[in-house]
Amino acid sequence: MIPQEVIRAKRNGETLPPDAIYEFVSALSRNAISEGQVAAFAMAVWFSGMSAEETVALTLAMRDSGDVLSWPDLDRPVGDKHSTGGVGDNVSLMLAPIVAACGLAVPMISGRGLGHTGGTLDKLESIPGYDIFPSKQRFSEIVRDVGCAIIGQTGEIAPADKRLYAIRDVTATVDSVPLITGSILSKKLAAGLQSLVMDVKTGNGAFMQTMEEAETLARSIVDVANGAGVKTTALITDMNEPLADCAGNAVEVAHAMEFLEGGKSGTRSYRAVMAFAADMLVNAGLAADLAEAEQRASEALSSGRALEVFGRMVHAQGGPADFASSWRAHLPKALVVKPVAAPKSGFVAGYKTRDIGLAVIGLGGGRLRPEDAVDHRTGFTGIIPVGGSVSAGEPLAFVHAADDAAATAAAAAYLDCVTISDEPTTALPVVFKRIS
Repeated sequence: MIPQEVIRAKRNGETLPPDAIYEFVSALSRNAISEGQVAAFAMAVWFSGMSAEETVALTLAMRDSGDVLSWPDLDRPVGDKHSTGGVGDNVSLMLAPIVAACGLAVPMISGRGLGHTGGTLDKLESIPGYDIFPSKQRFSEIVRDVGCAIIGQTGEIAPADKRLYAIRDVTATVDSVPLITGSILSKKLAAGLQSLVMDVKTGNGAFMQTMEEAETLARSIVDVANGAGVKTTALITDMNEPLADCAGNAVEVAHAMEFLEGGKSGTRSYRAVMAFAADMLVNAGLAADLAEAEQRASEALSSGRALEVFGRMVHAQGGPADFASSWRAHLPKALVVKPVAAPKSGFVAGYKTRDIGLAVIGLGGGRLRPEDAVDHRTGFTGIIPVGGSVSAGEPLAFVHAADDAAATAAAAAYLDCVTISDEPTTALPVVFKRIS
């Protein structure tokens, strides 16, 4: 395989044979081709695209560049869910223990915050002692013993993707549907999944801002994952407002604990979690249809079994043994909590959702550079959903900050993100469409 010939063929819009893709990715993972050649390949794919067959080959080649887990003697099906990222999106924290309590094994490989979106790993690191990088053996043990584990991508899992993504990030080729598809699925398939549900978000707080973009990515992921032998569906969901009533790290873990205690029934996040739980259980063969699956998920939540599973997972990954019962004592708290007063009475009509995510980063709750430390205490709570009413002077939300100056600046930024109307506004659906 001559790398420049592969690049030339793709630049010219030709269809690459699977063996050429495999050889190129193998050379990429061994550092046998230069950064410039990798960048040229990514740009060629960005302009010329890839067929479904090419994208399957790319995905499998990146999956096979590192360790691929298998679960031959596990007595339960193996499934997962992945999100393209949003603001106030902590679904994974509640979803994994709920479906695990229903009999699904969930080896969830998650990421840190990307751009304006929050990262599951950053949220979990709010929990004292939580180890996001256990050994492969320990990861396997936790999934077997507890039913779920949420960890980060190690150097052993899809290393070709790690190198390719780093180069895409600095060459303006992140937003290529085949490359996004391959990046997401190579990590998921390396976890040995039998089924997957994809959350593709759309709206002003999502990477895919239009429905057309979201459908294109969702269809690509569903087709490629099923082509790779993993039963997969996708839900296109709304990100025109924060999903939870908070945004940040520790505050979203607190929200998850209140949810698992039964305190968030009827909210947008509740409807999202139950929708994903239903799809996961049906895809895994643990329920005959979505109605039965949602009933099973609801019972796992109301019985307290999901909360118990989450507590066991936290302890197995190094966190406090009593986290499920005493989480308030363990989570870090901001030094300053300040209300954001509504400037007038009315109804919340909309949000600049992306800017709320950026305001969390401004508080220290995210990173401007990869090496930046995260202040897990910071963020916003008490976010009023679209359609909710508010009176002048009442809190639109609460800022959690390290000091008064940061709180004041964040409150001003938050006010700029909210539109208040005189007339009631109807919120958009949580789930727009199901792709199967």
